[in-house]
Formats: sequence, structure tokens, C-alpha cells
Amino acid sequence: MRGVRPTIVLALCAMTTVTVVAARLKPEAETGWTKYVAATERRMASELGGHDRFLGLDFTSSAAADHRALLAGQVVVHDIESLDASGEGIDIPSALVHHWRGAVFVPHATVDGILTKLQSGELLTQQEDVLKSSILERAPGRLKVYLKLQRSKIVTVVFNTEHVVTFVRVSPTRATSQSMATKIAELEDPNTPRERELPVGDDRGFLWKLNAYWRYEQVNGGVIIECESVSLSRTVPAVVRYVVGPLIDSTAKESMTRTLDAVRLVLAQ
Repeated sequence: MRGVRPTIVLALCAMTTVTVVAARLKPEAETGWTKYVAATERRMASELGGHDRFLGLDFTSSAAADHRALLAGQVVVHDIESLDASGEGIDIPSALVHHWRGAVFVPHATVDGILTKLQSGELLTQQEDVLKSSILERAPGRLKVYLKLQRSKIVTVVFNTEHVVTFVRVSPTRATSQSMATKIAELEDPNTPRERELPVGDDRGFLWKLNAYWRYEQVNGGVIIECESVSLSRTVPAVVRYVVGPLIDSTAKESMTRTLDAVRLVLAQ
């Protein structure tokens, strides 16, 4: 182990240096992101076009085990990847896609009750990562919201963000919603008198894009809520990837778990 420790220390030092260096969202990354989101939404449209299965997890080999875990009160989270029409991975130069699916069971809830609470904006202030929130616009089946988001792992990063959220009722027992970030601005000197927004896409690259797709299905005893989150950040240099990669994954998984725990807590009331 003695021979390994200096390597790890050097990698951590390099990683810390990398995280404070500016990054820019390049056009080729934007193009790759657009292709990846299109492939993701095509697959979702195909899943939602049927009648026997509804949740994304229903289409996986772990569906039965995941359902058992959900009904036992666990939060189920998996990392996933969208593929192109030929079944190949989608290249996104100069950036990383983070794609996770999570689900939670809310006992005694109904889809009607959940949609009412969600469209009221009640959930916005109940999440650990949300420092401030407000509803900017409201229309039938649609919200535009402001969220001041904080992400922490080795360094703390704060963003001013805006999202358009839309709701669709699929059937008496099923519904979907989606949240599309229309603005993500990293803050310099957050929560101080010097706080200011860095130029969008020309910051440190911790979060450039964020889409969240939700499904709600009423089952015996409550509602299963599923979230599929797709985000984009800067790439990680190969020299520190073996150290930084697991930290990035653990941060994303923890964030998804915290979000679903908060959703269950609020919507079960």
C-alpha cells in the first residue's frame, strides 16, 4: 500500500487543480448532447407507447427485483446509457454525460394527489440541494421555475438555474412530467455580497445541461415515482479519471437518492 499512496495523493492534488480551471462548453459537445437527448427521448416514447409496461425499469432485466425492493421501502438507483439507432454509444467530445434512473414507492399516495402537490410548487423548497426557489410562470400543465442549486463533493458549487416543467396525464393511474433546464449559471463567490453569475457555458464546467424525466404509476397501496436524469459536465483528464470517476458517479447517485427521499417525504404527507 505504501507504493500506492503517493500516486493517490498526486492524483487528488491534480484533481483539485483541475476543478478550479475554467472550461468552455464547445459546439461539438452541444451537438453530441442534442444527439444523446434525442436518442433518450426516442427510447422513452417507445416505452410509453405500450400499455402493459410503463416505468423505465419495467423494460430492464432487473425489473422484478427492483419492484420488490421498491415495495420494501428502498430507493432503487441505476446508471444507464442511451445508444444510437445502430446500438452504438454516442460520442460527446469534450464533455461527459451523466445518466441515472431512480425510483421510489410512496405509500398511500395517489397520482391525483401527487400531481396536485407537484403543480403547486410545494416540492421545490423541500430538497436538500435547493437553496432558493420560486415559480416564474404558471400555466395549465406547465411551470417555469427558478432554483438556486448547490452541489458538494470535494468542492461546493452553486448555480442559478431556470427550468420549464410540463405535466401529462397518461391515464387515471399514470402520468409523466419533464423538467428541462433552460439556464444554468455557475455563481462566483456565492452567498456573499460579491456573488455574480459566470457566463453560461464558460465557467468551471461542473454542470452545463440538465434534463429530468419523471413517471408516476399508481399501484396497490400507493404510487411508484421514477426519475430519469440526464446531465452534461466537462470531461475529466485521463491522468485523474480513475480517482475522479468514482467520485462523480457517487455524487450523482447520492443526489438522485436524496431527491427521491425528499419526494417521498413530501408526497407521503
